[in-house]
Amino acid sequence: MDNDVNKELQRLLFMQRERLMVRSSYEHEFDFYDLVATGEVEEVMRQVREYHISELRGVGTLSPDRLRNVRYHLIISIAMISRYCINYGMDVETSYSLSDIYIQKCDAATSTNQLDEIQQQCIQDYCTRMRALRLDNIFSKHVVRAIEYIYSHLQDRILVPDLSEYLGLNDAYFSKLFKKETGVSVSDFIRIKKIDAAKHMLKHSDYSCLSISQFLSFSTQSHFIQAFKKQTGQTPEEYRKENFHRAFPKDVKTKQGASLPIEHTEEELARLLEEAKNKNLASPTRLPHEED
Repeated sequence: MDNDVNKELQRLLFMQRERLMVRSSYEHEFDFYDLVATGEVEEVMRQVREYHISELRGVGTLSPDRLRNVRYHLIISIAMISRYCINYGMDVETSYSLSDIYIQKCDAATSTNQLDEIQQQCIQDYCTRMRALRLDNIFSKHVVRAIEYIYSHLQDRILVPDLSEYLGLNDAYFSKLFKKETGVSVSDFIRIKKIDAAKHMLKHSDYSCLSISQFLSFSTQSHFIQAFKKQTGQTPEEYRKENFHRAFPKDVKTKQGASLPIEHTEEELARLLEEAKNKNLASPTRLPHEED
């Protein structure tokens, strides 16, 4: 073991304890990457809007230069997202080429505001492509459009006649087609997706049950609790108690929903950048003149 590295590690750990610095949870980061790779666009973008990469909350210092530090963390996140999406079915060349494009954008960025914009654009691009990939491989055009509509209107009260009218189909025909392809009724699918959204909000935010039920347009809080327990076997409060602090350390004060990136060591950065270089994803030695 390198004695200099070990001494520096001990110094950093001491400083973090002195400053009460708490790292974000690995599990929370992996949850986020799963959301991107499964095409959960609305929840992903909600989290991205609440956390900009330039804020660097709960992360290590990879460079004393702020712009370079933000750049390194974003490059790592892009590399991780590209690999998660491959694992979930994205074509290897497509994923690596997208990663190439966005890492090169990071390379050319001259401000942290530009890196924030690249973060949002990259994540939305990957997530939207993953949703389209999953839906196109499974469902007909009408059902894909219906599911997209449901995802985009989870905060609204969605009725079968509204969907049928949107698609230009007869109510009975559409209901039969939807259940045939998805295995569940339209109403059940809507409820399942609303409860899935509620689970993410309970786990990654401090919104009250009442606020969540109103946001997702349940008729009453009681109806929301009943539907949640039917699907999960727990009340919303029970679910939050069991899962909330697994995503956020108890004493961390952050905007709820912040999730990426988390702790990365310089060794991890070097490994990922070398891997990217070998796949022609980036050239880490070509850093432009930087300014805050």
